[in-house]
Amino acid sequence: MERIKTDLLVIGAGSAGLSVAAGAAQMGADVVLLEGSKMGGDCLNYGCVPSKALIASAKAARAQARSGVLGLEGSDPQIDYAVVMDHVHDVMAQIAPVDSQERFEGLGVRVIREYGRFVSGSEVEAGEHRITARRIVIATGSSPLVPPIEGLDAVPYLTNETLFDLRERPAHLLIIGGGPIGMEMAQAHVRLGSRVTVIEGDRALSKDDPEAAAVVLEALRSEGVELVEGAKVTRVEGEAGSVSLQTEDGRRFDGTHLLLAVGRVPNIDRLNPGAAGIEATDRGIKVDTGLRSTNRRVYAIGDVAGGMQFTHVAGYHASVVIRSILFALPSRAATAHLPWATYTDPELAQVGPTEAQARAEHGARVEIARFDYSHNDRALAERKTKGFIKVMVVKGRPIGATIVGHQAGEHVGLWSLALVNRLKMSQIAAMVSPYPTFGEVNKRAAGAYFTPRLFESPWVKRVVGLVQRWLP
Repeated sequence: MERIKTDLLVIGAGSAGLSVAAGAAQMGADVVLLEGSKMGGDCLNYGCVPSKALIASAKAARAQARSGVLGLEGSDPQIDYAVVMDHVHDVMAQIAPVDSQERFEGLGVRVIREYGRFVSGSEVEAGEHRITARRIVIATGSSPLVPPIEGLDAVPYLTNETLFDLRERPAHLLIIGGGPIGMEMAQAHVRLGSRVTVIEGDRALSKDDPEAAAVVLEALRSEGVELVEGAKVTRVEGEAGSVSLQTEDGRRFDGTHLLLAVGRVPNIDRLNPGAAGIEATDRGIKVDTGLRSTNRRVYAIGDVAGGMQFTHVAGYHASVVIRSILFALPSRAATAHLPWATYTDPELAQVGPTEAQARAEHGARVEIARFDYSHNDRALAERKTKGFIKVMVVKGRPIGATIVGHQAGEHVGLWSLALVNRLKMSQIAAMVSPYPTFGEVNKRAAGAYFTPRLFESPWVKRVVGLVQRWLP
């Protein structure tokens, strides 16, 4: 067995681990990176990249079918599902070199293609290697949750890890789970010609603002997605090409393919964290505000840290621990400014608390500034008027923003910037956006906050009247 000593050991070559390894190696640390599966992790191979590539194809198909609203002759697109999947895998192939073993070895990282297992508080075994490290970062990510449903073990099913290997379009896709993954894949497949039924035990998009989620769900239903809420699946039966679901209330749903989209579980089974004094739960590795585990040599970042499960959060976590590991400086992971988005059409994005959460925490001090897409000239020109933005404001500062509409995921970044820098609504209102752009919705929402103060205030009218009377 080869023994290796290093400054930093990173376990997992997904978004979080790659960010730490690249940053640390380029700043002079000796780094070893372990990965037992694919370089790039879930985001490149099973998640963000392939799903957004598929959504792009579906969006193009929808645009062709609906071009009549723009004065053109609409036509039903001719969809070859296998060619669509070729597009998906080509996008993945173009990004893969950025996450490749060769690139990281070129940066000076030693890459070992094995899974890691703790054998002590500072030692990890990986294949025929035993690695001792001053600091260790666990970045093993998460995997799709397979729920304990009767009969599921005898029925073929898809997860995000197998969906993009399909070559034939599902005739009728059954999806268990009405969260972001379920909703994105439901809309994409119905646009690509599949029949789609989504079964959700609670409320679809239940973590999002209900008013904003309703806009998305209405759009999906109008496109043909059958959405069944408040229905718990209790039994699954069937075979390849013929699957049936039964719900607690006795209903039955038949389809050709089954996709599980009911959540994710942290990848900790192989780690043997107890051997290193690392406390873990079914949510992941227990960490403090600096992302340190109960073993002070060991950090956990990204999905495995048990918090928000997004690629951009993994990258943010990497920046937090690099500061601590490389420079021995105090560094804490905040969450208030971390946004998320669901890439349906229209998109749904959130940063900070929703309206209900803000009112629960701040009561009557919360003011809501709102602007509808239907009053945005660019949205009118492109016939994309569904949606709105609302900003939760306390004492003149935004504390959260909800956006549903075209490019909501692009617009929410401005409000993350505002939250992390404690900007005032007056500073957002002072921004100048080019006209006509969808981005104007942000400025107009900030302006809406001041509308009652400027245009509905008797005091302002008196002051203006006095000034005009005294002007020469």
